[in-house]
Amino acid sequence: MTDPDRRRRIPRTDTVLADLGDLVARQGSDLVKRAVIAAQERARAGEIAPEDVAAEARRSVSSRPSTTMKPLINATGVVLHTNIGRACLSEDAKAALLRAAGHVDVEFDTATGLRARRGRDTLAALSAAVPSAEDALVVNNGAAALVLATTALGVALGRPEVVMSRGEIVEIGDNFRLHELIASTGATIVEVGTTNRTWARDYSEAITDRTGLVLKVHPSNFVVQGFTHGVDVAELADLLRDLRERPDSPAAGVPLVVDIGSGLLRPDSLLPGEPDAATTLAAGADLVTASGDKLLGGPQAGIVLGRADLVERMRHSPLARALRVDKLTLAALEATLTGGVTPTHAALHADLDVLRRRSEALAERLQGSGVDAQVVDHVAAVGGGGAPGVVLPSVAIAVAADRAEPLRRDGIIARVRGGRCLLDLRAVAPTDDDVIHDRLRAIAAANGDVS
Repeated sequence: MTDPDRRRRIPRTDTVLADLGDLVARQGSDLVKRAVIAAQERARAGEIAPEDVAAEARRSVSSRPSTTMKPLINATGVVLHTNIGRACLSEDAKAALLRAAGHVDVEFDTATGLRARRGRDTLAALSAAVPSAEDALVVNNGAAALVLATTALGVALGRPEVVMSRGEIVEIGDNFRLHELIASTGATIVEVGTTNRTWARDYSEAITDRTGLVLKVHPSNFVVQGFTHGVDVAELADLLRDLRERPDSPAAGVPLVVDIGSGLLRPDSLLPGEPDAATTLAAGADLVTASGDKLLGGPQAGIVLGRADLVERMRHSPLARALRVDKLTLAALEATLTGGVTPTHAALHADLDVLRRRSEALAERLQGSGVDAQVVDHVAAVGGGGAPGVVLPSVAIAVAADRAEPLRRDGIIARVRGGRCLLDLRAVAPTDDDVIHDRLRAIAAANGDVS
């Protein structure tokens, strides 16, 4: 029977706010007041007792998500999946984010009380990881590194032309085109060679007194095969060195900038065709640019490594202020460089036999729960626009194709191939195996497939 006095027993807003004073002090009056009003409406509708308004408001505020971003489980087999955030941060990097969330010495020397170089410990960690680099700089992504290099080393010096191979003028995800990025700085690309074949003489003939830099870009998201020829970093560096030594050469002061893309700092036997920063600098590049959230396995960042004078010129460009990273990125990147194995490295180098045993164990549990699941061979990928020719032999758990959509809505991202939903555990934390099992069993139960 409806209580006729219910509405009169609902406490006043100011009374509830006074009772929730500690919560107001932490979360602010606006947020708590909205929760109180919502709880009062629930009490008026008979959904909760009037006496529970304060408790319900407290529960609502305390249980609200800290972000609208939904955590996902990457069971696609694509280790660096751009659409779901690329690299998962290591535990060290996550801890670093929390440590840096408050006041930290990002740009302050506690010994002297004076201003210090921003992110100096992160830069030191980069230098330690790539000793051949004279200096390092971090900006907010790989594209920003190229924009800053083009601007500071070319346009700002009245040398707005960027010489690069026509076969390296690439388009990556979301219709992002390299030549449009460079043109946005006021620079002009001087294309040399053809789509499939470029020679050293093509570069030498294109360099003039308007040349700001020679840019070589690793076309990391595709492979051109067949009747092809390219100029590697060592040959290009030798060419520039010879040109610089000629009297009155227009190549004097023209640096060789190499964008390696995926952020590999040292060689990796799993990725023999993927350029790395240390090898590229040793081959003669003056500067290397790369991304931090791909093969390096860190946060989104653009990394610049190389000659100290060029890095310093970029650091003092007015544009550098607009492209600099915050304390959280610096902290996470430092922890990625100095901490333990990253999830990216672990996923790429996962032992196939271990993956198979783990997949078989989960499939057996699913079958025991009434879910039809089979372990099948699968091919995983590096992803993130990197190492397109690398095949990662893997395994997957195959379930009915109609499971893919409810799994996705539950935050588990899989692939549908050959009429089956495939879940590859390569990039899935072992602690999430239980989550996958429980979600699949619940879906099967909702469909009446489990008795």
